Amino acid sequence: MESPPDDIRLGDYRIKELLEEGPITRTWLAEQIAVRRDVLIDELRPEMADLKDSFLADIRAKAAVDHPLIGSVYEAVSDSTNCFFARERLPGPTLGDRLRAGATLKPLMLAHVLGRVAEAQLHLESRGTDCTELDPDHIHLEENGVIRMVNLAHAGKRLAERSLDDLVALGSSLVPLVADSLPGSTRTLTLLAWMRGEGVAQPITWEQVQVYSGQIVQQLAETVQPLSPATAHMPETKPPPYGLFAGIAAVVILAIGIGIAKMKPGETSAPPSKPLPEAILIPAGNHPTPDGGQESLHAFRLSAHEVTIGQYAEFLETLGMLARDQREHTFDEESQPPTKANHEPTDWANLYATAKSNGVWQGQPVTLDSPVVGVDWWDAMAFCGWKQGRLPTQDEWYAALRQQVENPSSIKASKWLPVTAETPDRTPIGLLGMAGSVAEWTRRPGANPANPLGQKLWVIIGGSYLKPANGALAREWTDDRAMRRPDLGFRLATDAR
Repeated sequence: MESPPDDIRLGDYRIKELLEEGPITRTWLAEQIAVRRDVLIDELRPEMADLKDSFLADIRAKAAVDHPLIGSVYEAVSDSTNCFFARERLPGPTLGDRLRAGATLKPLMLAHVLGRVAEAQLHLESRGTDCTELDPDHIHLEENGVIRMVNLAHAGKRLAERSLDDLVALGSSLVPLVADSLPGSTRTLTLLAWMRGEGVAQPITWEQVQVYSGQIVQQLAETVQPLSPATAHMPETKPPPYGLFAGIAAVVILAIGIGIAKMKPGETSAPPSKPLPEAILIPAGNHPTPDGGQESLHAFRLSAHEVTIGQYAEFLETLGMLARDQREHTFDEESQPPTKANHEPTDWANLYATAKSNGVWQGQPVTLDSPVVGVDWWDAMAFCGWKQGRLPTQDEWYAALRQQVENPSSIKASKWLPVTAETPDRTPIGLLGMAGSVAEWTRRPGANPANPLGQKLWVIIGGSYLKPANGALAREWTDDRAMRRPDLGFRLATDAR
């Protein structure tokens, strides 16, 4: 940045600082003298005078945009010595500033941002306004949650791929902004993945982004302190035009209410009192198997705990959003029977409602951090697909169990307890609920050592609060992947990365 000599002026503007100098234009921070407000000035470089017509055409396109979320053009001047326009200086840091600083946003706030961006983009789409590529540096976010966007309009017909390119670009660039381990983080990351085209046949539209982000905001409104009440954004009233050339009307932003006021509470989980334990890295190498052999395994990560009711609720909420576009089967395992209608666990409505109120379900106290139960193998596989992971094999599960554990039978089986870092049923490396809590589905069928020549069946591993006898060494075999029980859940495995 460069400070010019004192009292340099362009028309009614006192130049303060050179912000950017490109091959065609210069951008200045300036003060509009008549009303004593800071503005940005984009000036056509004198040596580029042959581009004046296209420069003015782009200004006309910007001035024609009239939307409260998009920055205004105040005035344009074109005479024998000057060619420039003044535009609104948007308040607040940009999302690009936050990315460079390594900052994150709560899922509620980022979902709110995506909804407002979608609203502005739909306005431009509907009017066929072409724009330069949207990136995080064009989106300003004030501390009170007010969103404003740089006016990127330019002359010409809107490109057919403009919206798709912007969706994919933002879906990729905004991922580091999502704060981890907070309610809604998985849902927000899923929405960004859909914008990139992952997990869907093609990237979703701005209209769908607006709908889905609104659902996330509504679902989180009950559990996260609302953003500050929507406050009207009141840019200054436009002064009388000075040297306004024909065809360019200054756009004045009137009082608008943007933000999230009076958000209707959604049905969602309360945030856990403490973050859930992180997944555990299991190193590559030869590991003992439950049948007494050795198995060479690649490195992988195993969730420290079984999937919780709160986590599974987020999955079902995602499927509910997908159902609007008849895509609720996106994560179904390919062998799932066509007659299977959904992935709701047994008695889900009652279980979920009880967990949210920390009540008692079927004689057992439950919270949103209690392991989910009543799921069949296809439910577990679909959840894992959504999380971009998988069910562990029984060999992986047992290899993780045996890390620093000489005698697995010494682990005390727990009741069906909420997941906390203090859960007593734990291994030295921090795996919880391996001996008790709930039994778990695994990924592949295996032979029962009591009948080694018999049919390979699907393996359920680990003890449960209803079947604690064999603890961490418990295994069952079944040919019924549709089986559901009040003591049967699962945990997530992923490749090491």
